[in-house]
Amino acid sequence: MRKVYQSDVSREQFAKIEPILGAVKVKTKEREVDLYEIFCAILYRMKNGCSWRDIPYGFPGWQIVYYYWRKWQRKDKEGFSTLDVVLGTLTDMERVMKKRNIAPSMLIGDSKSIQNADTAVESGYDGAKKNAE
Repeated sequence: MRKVYQSDVSREQFAKIEPILGAVKVKTKEREVDLYEIFCAILYRMKNGCSWRDIPYGFPGWQIVYYYWRKWQRKDKEGFSTLDVVLGTLTDMERVMKKRNIAPSMLIGDSKSIQNADTAVESGYDGAKKNAE
């Protein structure tokens, strides 16, 4: 039994996204790990920014978590990964639960980020938002 983290999703939420995650890998034999634990380990790493080897005890080994992350990060023809779809689904579920419109009606943007949007591919992203001229 592992510790519960803030980044974890509930089993009910996971039940709605499990078919999306499970469809990525062709099922040749019975899985030995719980996809819920794998997904929660990935969410933990995304939230805390730790290295793969620093995923806490209680989650599956970092190698198997990394394996699934690589599978779920692959982009499809439209440019979306499985994780993009799943995280979007979770966001939609949260907005519905809070009785909010699924499509946000407002966007807040930083003027320097917007100013750099058309050149970001060419020159990269400046985390300090300083003009590099």
